[in-house]
Amino acid sequence: MKRYLSILAILLLFPLMTQAAGRTLDIYFIDVEGGAATLIVTPFGESLLIDSGFPEDRDAQRILHVAKDVAGLSQIDHYITTHWHRDHVGGVTLLAKLMTVKNYYDHGLPTAAAADIDPHLVDAYRTVSAGKSIALNAGDEIRILGDRSAPRLRFRILTANATVVGEEKGAPQIRQCGSDFKPIEEDKSDNAKSLSMLLTYGSFRFFNGGDLTWNVENKLVCPKDLVGPVDLFQVNHHGGSNSNNPALVRALKPRVAVIGNGPRKGGDPKTFATLKSVPEIEAIYQLHKNVLSTWNDNTASTYIANDDEKCQGEFIKVSVSPNGRSYRVEIPSKKIGTNYSVR
Repeated sequence: MKRYLSILAILLLFPLMTQAAGRTLDIYFIDVEGGAATLIVTPFGESLLIDSGFPEDRDAQRILHVAKDVAGLSQIDHYITTHWHRDHVGGVTLLAKLMTVKNYYDHGLPTAAAADIDPHLVDAYRTVSAGKSIALNAGDEIRILGDRSAPRLRFRILTANATVVGEEKGAPQIRQCGSDFKPIEEDKSDNAKSLSMLLTYGSFRFFNGGDLTWNVENKLVCPKDLVGPVDLFQVNHHGGSNSNNPALVRALKPRVAVIGNGPRKGGDPKTFATLKSVPEIEAIYQLHKNVLSTWNDNTASTYIANDDEKCQGEFIKVSVSPNGRSYRVEIPSKKIGTNYSVR
């Protein structure tokens, strides 16, 4: 009987294995005008959406367009809110009215009032998730469908609530570490509590730190490097200057960095200078040209999805090869793409 059950299990998995063979792992950086919305679609068609932009129909519609019309999805399997600011959690309530969102994750619902968190958005999230969201801690993993026919796929949480992997809950935000570490004033906003995560697919590695800020970033790499070199880096906090600690960026050594900025938000010249100083970075992409700074503090136009402040919300797409050994970064609206090898 067990033999027949094993055969049946293989037969049931075979269509998925066949479907996955030859398919890429795709990552979409969706323009939500200085918010965040990153969609990941695995070779098996499973989807993860990290953040959902502002509480505006514009952002929900842009996410829907990429998810449904471009990626061919009928639902979002896993939705992760990195933290409770309106430019990250605001769009999910509207999105859930447009397509099914199955599972919700966060760093825990707020237990007390906070000046930087809109309680109405939290209430809306609690309602749309039916009170069944899962609070993630540093070290947790979200299980993703896979099998031996494809490279191993992992999605691991590295920070939550200002603690990093291996730290006790409630550990201090500032830990003096490193001869050149100069902490900034303790960040009491929800940015410091942001989830950060590492996606690996074979040899390919992608780090997304949400809006993580300076002091917690340092704990990720000192006294022990908890991340290691990556291929793709979603620049923290939209490229803000109180994030992207050089110690972290140097440790990541990304080949490609993507700044999810808006025309007047993020993409700070200080952060851009940090990125340019890291010799391993071959290309810096931006969702928007920063209209508040000069071209010297922006990447080349060919690497910017939206050149004009009034735009159509163009996205950036990364496709990782089926064997996980190379990837391609594209701006579809400009019909421009570049191939990269993993480290």
